[in-house]
Amino acid sequence: MDIDLKTRDEVASRWIFFRQWLRNPLSMAAISPSSRQLAKRMIAELPVDCRRVIEFGGGTGAITKALIDHGITPENLLIVELNADLYRHLRSRFPRVPVVHGSAADIERLARESGFDRGGPADAVVSGLGLLSMARADQRAILDAAFSVMTAEGRFIQFTYGPVSPVPIEVLSELGLIATRSRLTWWNLPPATVWVFSRARSRAVPAVPSRLR
Repeated sequence: MDIDLKTRDEVASRWIFFRQWLRNPLSMAAISPSSRQLAKRMIAELPVDCRRVIEFGGGTGAITKALIDHGITPENLLIVELNADLYRHLRSRFPRVPVVHGSAADIERLARESGFDRGGPADAVVSGLGLLSMARADQRAILDAAFSVMTAEGRFIQFTYGPVSPVPIEVLSELGLIATRSRLTWWNLPPATVWVFSRARSRAVPAVPSRLR
């Protein structure tokens, strides 16, 4: 029996991902691409009426495909991939989607040079980066850069394989962010949890009139 095109695409993506993991396991957050269930969980956390999205660490394109199926148009999607082989794979698999080769911490420059910023700020950043294993300085740089290219209500949607937030409270406090945890996705390999980071909203403190002396 012939394998259908969709199945062939998934098999090819898994092989490419696993080959990259074999070459440098410390640079990869998992040993296989994100599952459909995890991609759906990420999509479910997008803001209402989300139109423009940046993806950090596109990998083999599992979440990219889910974003396109959700209705995000190619011109309103930008993928950032640091791995050269995965970058070339993404460009081949999604020829209409702008894919840039570089670090997520350089997103301001990458968005400007690719022309993505001419369409306005992003509504969300979805990330498959291994934030949990990064130094705090790198986490801070990536999150700070991400929120600089998003709207005031923008969300940074990240999945992680650990039981706690991939970003420590100290970094979130420094950047004025709050974290919200979604449910665990058991059908991913390994099981993953989606976290949503957004800007904290400070409540106004009423002025206390001073007493006249």
